[in-house]
Amino acid sequence: MQILSEMRRTHNCGELRRANAGQKVILKGWVAGWRNHGGIYFVDLRDRYGITQVVFDERLGENFDLISQVRNEYVLVVQGEVSDRGENINKKIPTGEIEVYALAFEILTRSEATPFPIEDEVNANEVTRLQYRYLDLRRKPLQDIMVLRHKVNQIARNYLSDNGFLEIETPYLNKSTPEGARDYLVPSRVQPGNFYALPQSPQIFKQILMVAGFDRYFQIVRCFRDEDLRQDRQPEFTQIDIELSFPDEEMIYEIVEGLLVKVWKETKGMNIPHPFPRITWTESMARFGVDNPDMRYGLELCTLNEIMAGCAFKAFASVVEAGGLVKAFSVPDPDKTLSRSFIEKELDPFVKVYGAKGLAWARTGAEGWQSSIAKFFDADTQKRINELAGANAEDSVIFFVASENPRIVNGALGNLRKKIAAKMGLVKDNDYKFVWVTEFPLFEYSEEAKRWASAHHPFTQPRPEHMDMLQSDPGKVLARAYDIVLNGNEIGGGSIRIHSSEMQQKVFRALGIGDEEAREKFGFLLDALQFGAPPHGGLAFGMDRLIMLLACTQSIRDVIAFPKTTSASCLMSNAPSRVDNAQLKELGLKLEKI
Repeated sequence: MQILSEMRRTHNCGELRRANAGQKVILKGWVAGWRNHGGIYFVDLRDRYGITQVVFDERLGENFDLISQVRNEYVLVVQGEVSDRGENINKKIPTGEIEVYALAFEILTRSEATPFPIEDEVNANEVTRLQYRYLDLRRKPLQDIMVLRHKVNQIARNYLSDNGFLEIETPYLNKSTPEGARDYLVPSRVQPGNFYALPQSPQIFKQILMVAGFDRYFQIVRCFRDEDLRQDRQPEFTQIDIELSFPDEEMIYEIVEGLLVKVWKETKGMNIPHPFPRITWTESMARFGVDNPDMRYGLELCTLNEIMAGCAFKAFASVVEAGGLVKAFSVPDPDKTLSRSFIEKELDPFVKVYGAKGLAWARTGAEGWQSSIAKFFDADTQKRINELAGANAEDSVIFFVASENPRIVNGALGNLRKKIAAKMGLVKDNDYKFVWVTEFPLFEYSEEAKRWASAHHPFTQPRPEHMDMLQSDPGKVLARAYDIVLNGNEIGGGSIRIHSSEMQQKVFRALGIGDEEAREKFGFLLDALQFGAPPHGGLAFGMDRLIMLLACTQSIRDVIAFPKTTSASCLMSNAPSRVDNAQLKELGLKLEKI
């Protein structure tokens, strides 16, 4: 006779329905809950597909006594018969039309008491959940996210394959480059003193694949970046990476939008309007203060330099005189949600994080502004500012920031705009607004390094009309670069690449990378560009951030099976960890105290 534990399950715990009544079945799963009702036990048996209620009674015979030992998270195999529950349906679960009467069962594995219950909502802190990540992943919300992630992977693969893209793997072990965030370094055992770098992106290799004639490439690829982490950043992350030859921006927009429309349709049943709107980087900074604007609401910024020039409020007038910037935006607030206390205790410190000296504000009303700065502006000027800021004359709050550094003004107000939208309930789940942001600056000046640095990466093509300014005025050079932004989050970015070796060297020189250094770091790319490189370009999606938005969760750690903390640690495995001296010696390494 075959042992029950060795028999294959006939069904999972989420698929039985009324049509299965009378069938003999074998189920395997975890005990999600159990109840003793006067000698009859009811067990909720769970696997990743769902939950089935199993009834244990005298039909078990001498095996019945064993059921009293069962506790939550024990792993069971149950042989039983499906029974129709009639009108006694449990509408909370898909299998609620039936229950299974156990004819035999075995305990496959016993479980210690778990540090937190395996339920949809738990009060356990994140440290505990990450330490016992394998238990956290048993919870349905996280399992649903992992299923969603799988679906998106498959949709992307099928869509890109159907559009002529080839999935090609690029190396994980490569050489370090001088651009971008810090590399993760891997020592070479066979070449002591030399190091590989883990890729921050497959950028150079995918460009070389274009030179090689593979005119449409994609890869769902792991990338690594050794930088300080935030809520939406991880040291290792996943990209949907694409590149194609002979494109223009319109071709790339069309391909990307087609993929996103398909993802939303097949995962959420939503029809996303397209083509997506487009704005330039300059317009985005002027209207929203940031290059990743949230388009779900208004609250647009306005520039007030003309009004503030020579005004009685010296804090603003002096900024304009020094060539700085004064901007504002307004918020309808008929319920007085934005109290003076809230503004002073939360919003004023918030803008200071972005370098602002403080936050000025005024509440509109029938008698004019209520504000400490109201006395500096007559009624006509207040009316003009109300109109420019889009403020209702009766019940709005206007927020002002001024600085000689326009970046501070835009950063402070652009991020304050997002914070207030959340506070005022303007941000809602399942409301998705995409926008393309285009024509980014090619360079940004690094005060720390005292030189120009790539705003994106050094392989981005300048706009044709700006080629002549590479050496003379690099700060005015715009790039053929573009980001796809969703609800205030950049979910993908790319560019048309440089396909001329001569042009690539000019960009390197503008970045302060001399010919010798360029040859040492990027010689293989410069060589490849001399052998008939086609025009090419592409884009990479941040898969983790994309799934986070699809799943309507606030933490990127929720969408990664085994995430790191903000200190780049894995609380489950205790990585990173020390290695013994024998390993260091074999690699030719010696540790020194810093």
